[in-house]
Amino acid sequence: MTGGGERLVGVGLQSDKTASEYAQLAELAERHGFDVLSVFGDLMYQPPIFPLLEAARHTRRIRLGAACLNPFTMHPVEIAGQTAALDLASDGRAYLGLARGTWLDQVGVPQARPLRRLVETVDVVRLLLARDERGYQGREFSVAPGTALRYSPVRDRVPVLIGTWGERTARQVAAFADEIKVGGSANPAMARTMRAWLDEGAAAAGRSGAEIGVVLGAVTVVDEDGALARRVARTEVAMYLAVVADLDPTVEVDPELLARIQQLVARQEHVRAGELIGDDLLDLFAFAGTPEQIAAQAEAVFEAGATRVEFGTPHGLTPYAGVDLLGRRVLPLLTA
Repeated sequence: MTGGGERLVGVGLQSDKTASEYAQLAELAERHGFDVLSVFGDLMYQPPIFPLLEAARHTRRIRLGAACLNPFTMHPVEIAGQTAALDLASDGRAYLGLARGTWLDQVGVPQARPLRRLVETVDVVRLLLARDERGYQGREFSVAPGTALRYSPVRDRVPVLIGTWGERTARQVAAFADEIKVGGSANPAMARTMRAWLDEGAAAAGRSGAEIGVVLGAVTVVDEDGALARRVARTEVAMYLAVVADLDPTVEVDPELLARIQQLVARQEHVRAGELIGDDLLDLFAFAGTPEQIAAQAEAVFEAGATRVEFGTPHGLTPYAGVDLLGRRVLPLLTA
């Protein structure tokens, strides 16, 4: 799950489905040859551990992980336990995704010192998975000496993915992360920018930038009717665009347009918000259109320095049809 010239393709699921739907989608993704299956950890959706355990039961090869867990709503001890559980259920195929998250103001959770919290969470999780009893004393978290897991994890270290759009975070976590994910982006310029930040951060930490993968993932809607797919994608991406458009340093979105989109999303008028998103803007924040259009978008992201593209929900006019079409028509174009 690191750099090194890899070109991996994954599927990202929203956690709003039934157990049987997760099983069917995981089986389908593995059958088509996708490399990674992620489950989102967005606020007020199902905790991703449930879909991931279902996926583990119905697959044998594909990597599995949450993109991402939140260290403001979950303690590192719980994060370590869930990671170990998924690794056990999947026979060593788990990865750990962490991000500061968003929308937490809606439930009164402050997000002070997010970078320090992310770093210390990784420290504690790695300490626990290694069953290291020396203890840990950070400024956010602590573990008393002699404290250790009372079971043996499958692995004493799992790959770590950090979700971020920020330069400061990217440079600092380049010292230890295996992957960085820019969630909500299909923008090649953002992949290029993130690659540069990570290369510089890794060099400062004595690592090679090739050790760290760059993941771009975004809302995806594929259909043989490309115009219909793009119309659906506009509605789906509006909620995320309202949050992430300001985070992309390579894009200038008209402030009045963005404010209008944010207002409509706040009123749950996602269709109207989506109607304000033009083609050029859509292509920066979603993979949308025919299989050939989406393959071309993903290819541009790879050429810009990404090592993994993650096709996110809803995938198509229905989740199953979308993942199937991505597997049959898009994946072969990217792996030929």
